[in-house]
Amino acid sequence: MNSNGYAIDVHGLTKVYGGRAVVDKVTIRVPRGKIYGFLGPNGSGKTTTIRMLCGLLTPDGGEGTCLGHDLRTESSVIKRRVGYMTQRFSYWEDLTIRENLEFVATIFGLNRLKERVDATLVGLNLAARANQLVGTLSGGWKQRLALSASVLHDPDLLLLDEPTSGVDPRSRREFWDEIHRLAAGGMTVLVSTHYMDETERCHAIIYMSEGKIITQGSVAEVVAQAGLTTWTAAGADLITLMGKLKGNPAVASVAPFGDSLHVIGRDAAALEQAIAPYRTDGKYAWVKVSPTMEDVFFYYTATAGEKA
Repeated sequence: MNSNGYAIDVHGLTKVYGGRAVVDKVTIRVPRGKIYGFLGPNGSGKTTTIRMLCGLLTPDGGEGTCLGHDLRTESSVIKRRVGYMTQRFSYWEDLTIRENLEFVATIFGLNRLKERVDATLVGLNLAARANQLVGTLSGGWKQRLALSASVLHDPDLLLLDEPTSGVDPRSRREFWDEIHRLAAGGMTVLVSTHYMDETERCHAIIYMSEGKIITQGSVAEVVAQAGLTTWTAAGADLITLMGKLKGNPAVASVAPFGDSLHVIGRDAAALEQAIAPYRTDGKYAWVKVSPTMEDVFFYYTATAGEKA
């Protein structure tokens, strides 16, 4: 087994469908025990990449290891050591929480079945609802069950595909508290998300678009690497202002944030020149601000020409 300190270490990973590379020469290295966020517009290749990492898909190109095992020749070993929580809830609604977990444990062929299920119920605060039918659970509790089933076999790597989509903010916060508890115990986590606040809770992030890795690093590093300048404009009739700015080549992205617009560009001088006529207009109050991760997301999405 490779003991280079990386839970994921892949190079040139490629997957082709219909003559198009949906994952195109992707290189990812995720250190053991870290939480990495996986960002990008819908259709950018994140889910396909995750499925190759956990052994469900065979790469058409590239090489690498997951938990020290070769992606191509040891996929069956990888599957046993990885937990994978899919986008869509896929457990049995006519069974109780306990019955679902017992069934999953049976599929994995786990020993000490009752002991494992009991420990998982307690660890993820499901014990009080153990005998509740899953069909009666809210989205947040279903999410907690899905996470419980994904870690029941004590995986070394947890792959989460948009796990908090459609749940309330409190449930999302509690979910992330659990993720950090698992990581503190040594588990490595790769989680895809569209929520910018969740990127702040990751040790590092990977941004993917059109099958390629665009940038990666800590949030601060990714924001700095983007090299953006951001101005905010507050005032009346911002939608009209947004329409005027969108056609300017110096404006990479313009998006409403509450009662203001974020106007983003790569060339600071050109951007200032583009907004100059509107800065003298008394209808708007302009402030230059530090770019945020959300600005970076909008920028990369706009320049890729994709719909988020």
